[in-house]
Amino acid sequence: MAAVASYCDARAAQGEWLLRIEDVDLPRVQRGADAAILTTLEHYGFAWDGPVVRQSERTGLYAQALEGLRARGDLYDCACTRRELETAVIGSGGERVYPGTCRDGIPTGRRSRPQHACRVRVGGAHIEFRDRLQGAQAQDLDRDVGDFVVRRADGLYAYQLAVVVDDALQGVTHVVRGADLLASTPRQIFLQQRLDYPPVSYLHVPVALNAAGEKLSKQTAAKALPDDPLPALVEAWLFLGQEAPVLGDPLSHAEDFWVWALPRWNPARLPPTAMLPAPRRIGEGRSGKV
Repeated sequence: MAAVASYCDARAAQGEWLLRIEDVDLPRVQRGADAAILTTLEHYGFAWDGPVVRQSERTGLYAQALEGLRARGDLYDCACTRRELETAVIGSGGERVYPGTCRDGIPTGRRSRPQHACRVRVGGAHIEFRDRLQGAQAQDLDRDVGDFVVRRADGLYAYQLAVVVDDALQGVTHVVRGADLLASTPRQIFLQQRLDYPPVSYLHVPVALNAAGEKLSKQTAAKALPDDPLPALVEAWLFLGQEAPVLGDPLSHAEDFWVWALPRWNPARLPPTAMLPAPRRIGEGRSGKV
């Protein structure tokens, strides 16, 4: 869904569509997954611009950004464990709000711990932006999120930092992605501001849900994409609220779909909601239930 929306939006604006493998969380990377993604995208007729960027090869750039934040006094070390934060209050986005335990220094009883995360101070930051679909958004970072992690205790860089650095260095001007990432956008805007990066335009499209109300994914037993791209492309297109094909439209192959769809892309037709039930063909799980 997000690939169709972002591809159509970029091409309709005569823009470039960049492909990035966000594999910064190395312990969760599955061998061969990136090759499968590229093969599937090619099979479905997506054509990206420039080389494929892999976050696992860009850690030096993230380290430079981190040092820039540290030089500004924005960072501090944190020795809190995930278990210790389980009692923290839950913010408006459904995440635990960091209570600031290590903000003024790691407490005496935790200083001997060998691994420390790195958090960014949010202070009283109030972030506002207008999503192209979801409308006006606002978040008080201290109240809704708290000081958030930019480098994990295991030394890996957090997604929030990595995508901000990559977007800026790749010259990204427009981000189109699923609405499940809407709540994290203020954190990314905050980092853009602290790193003196240019602002980005955001469009968060609806996320497809299964019958249990869960985001459609492998973890929720979503089916693999079919070998024939055309039906899935058309269903994704209709899920995004776009003009339905009519009898006589020349749609026999994926190539036909893109020729037909790109001139008809209309963001104003997108459903202004964060989540929607998936189309039946796409939403069926391995059990066969919808």
